[in-house]
Amino acid sequence: MKLTPSKLNTFSMLKLPSAYLCGVRVKHIDDEKCKVSVKHRWINQNPFKSMFWAVQGMAAEFSTGALMMSKIQISGKRISMLVTSNQARFTKKATGRIHFTCQDGHLIDEVVRKAVETGEGQTVDLKSVGIDEIGDEVSTFTFEWSIKVKS
Repeated sequence: MKLTPSKLNTFSMLKLPSAYLCGVRVKHIDDEKCKVSVKHRWINQNPFKSMFWAVQGMAAEFSTGALMMSKIQISGKRISMLVTSNQARFTKKATGRIHFTCQDGHLIDEVVRKAVETGEGQTVDLKSVGIDEIGDEVSTFTFEWSIKVKS
């Protein structure tokens, strides 16, 4: 069963309710990228009239994690995945609709292949960039994902 934005948004509603309530939604997913959108609203704001950094982090992480889930599903193997570290950089106030895009599908292909071949845990850094409605970068997140084939 191929992952679609609709299936991922239903997953979010059931398993990640705080992200869902804050408006985090998958808009696009394919073999190379995943785009997640979130709009600045009352429920996800900070006292400075912009989007709370943690909401940006949820959207950014979901763009990397959904792509990872898709690649693991395609592999047909039972593989566990976990964020082991993250880093963020904020360059502009996040207001309006922000789109977080991860375009690292090719990196995931390689790390899943290595994990399956060696049976050893692997790590990969996946980047998600947040862009506002006028095309300006508002934040960049990098998540280190650890994966391991389950025995």
